Amino acid sequence: MNNSLGAITFRSDDEALNAGFEWAKAQALFYAHHGEDPVGLWYEAALPGREAFCMRDVSHQSLGAAVLGLQAHTRNMMQKFAENISETRDYCTYWEITGGNLPAPVDYENDQDFWYNLPANFDVIDACYRQYLWTGDRSYLDNPVLRKFYDLSVTEYVKTWDKDGDGILEYEAAYGRRGLASYNEAGEFAKIGADLIAIMIAGYEAYAEIVKLTGQGEARAAEYSARASELRKRLEEQWWDESNGCFYIALSQKGAFIASEAGEGQFLPLYYGVIDHAEKREGALREAIARGASNVEGMSYLPETYYRGGKDAEALGSLKALMEPGLDRREYPEVSYSAVGAVVSGLMGISADGISGVTTESKLAGELTWAELSNVPVLGRVIGVKHQGAAHSEFSNRSGAYLHWKAKFRIEAAKAAEGQSLSHNSNAIPSSVERDELGRTYLVAEVEVAPGETHTITVV
Repeated sequence: MNNSLGAITFRSDDEALNAGFEWAKAQALFYAHHGEDPVGLWYEAALPGREAFCMRDVSHQSLGAAVLGLQAHTRNMMQKFAENISETRDYCTYWEITGGNLPAPVDYENDQDFWYNLPANFDVIDACYRQYLWTGDRSYLDNPVLRKFYDLSVTEYVKTWDKDGDGILEYEAAYGRRGLASYNEAGEFAKIGADLIAIMIAGYEAYAEIVKLTGQGEARAAEYSARASELRKRLEEQWWDESNGCFYIALSQKGAFIASEAGEGQFLPLYYGVIDHAEKREGALREAIARGASNVEGMSYLPETYYRGGKDAEALGSLKALMEPGLDRREYPEVSYSAVGAVVSGLMGISADGISGVTTESKLAGELTWAELSNVPVLGRVIGVKHQGAAHSEFSNRSGAYLHWKAKFRIEAAKAAEGQSLSHNSNAIPSSVERDELGRTYLVAEVEVAPGETHTITVV
């Protein structure tokens, strides 16, 4: 077993949060398998006891896995999904694979009778691109097996499952358990789920970036970026429920839109970050916060969703709820992995660019006044990040090559206009003003951090 596994640590002035992180780390690592099984490196990403991993769960658990040192496990699991895509399965792969390197028998009988959720291929493409950004592992871009999976998914898979040619995959009742058009599996299976459209958008956008990074041409990248834009326009315009101020969650088999009041469903389009229209995004957020989620699978998406939407206090509350010892079904693997990932990307606001750049933003809320992560693997290096409130951040490059640190501090637009500035290691540093997709204003500074160095940037 690699000694770097689980080296990441978290501390803050919230002892319940500290204990929750330690539980989540230990629980997630308990589900990791290190090559003793025929499938190779893997971690459990399905119902406990199935000894298996499914496409949705792996895609969601992948960031938490990466910061726990399980990057190679995720890459192997994604490779297994990719290598099993097949024309005989209508360009699906195996939804769920066991440690024995077989399709899970509970989900697969034969190539004509198996469980499959149509968002999954696009979810895997998006997750693989995000893994590249975090790890810098170019095999996510260049591996021929993965590349074939991406290419078939955006071409033959779409042609096969989009029977009416409108650009959106659909489920028909005659399909049985094959080709479900949503990750929401409650009640009657919908013809189209809002989450399917959202995940297609995210997948097309990720594919367009992969195309650019692998030199396949700007025109090809633009084609798939345009597909994402068209789907986003349709989601924002045709799927908006004006009377309830949020999105419809599904289209029924009879062709009628299903309102949010019939069940949850706002949070996945928000989680994938595909809603550009500010008022509609806020409406979906209000609805998601009001309804929450009905099970731990849904709950595991909420912290990242709320952080992405700028609702830091609600995000912290939902994160601590995931870690609560009395939570029913807390042992579901997705809970622990997503909690770890939400601390890193959400609370501590850490992201990476696939090469040498790491960005941080404090998202501390409520009575949480400081928080610190140490031994975080990213881009082949190991870093540490500490935030004190929203105006002071510390960044350490523990090992590896130089890193480019971009520190972001959220401020009021008026203060930026008044000339508020940043200091670097107690000296003045040039800064710039940026605005994010939510319209929030930031002071930003960028510095090079050599191995072994620790730098601080503070709002003054």
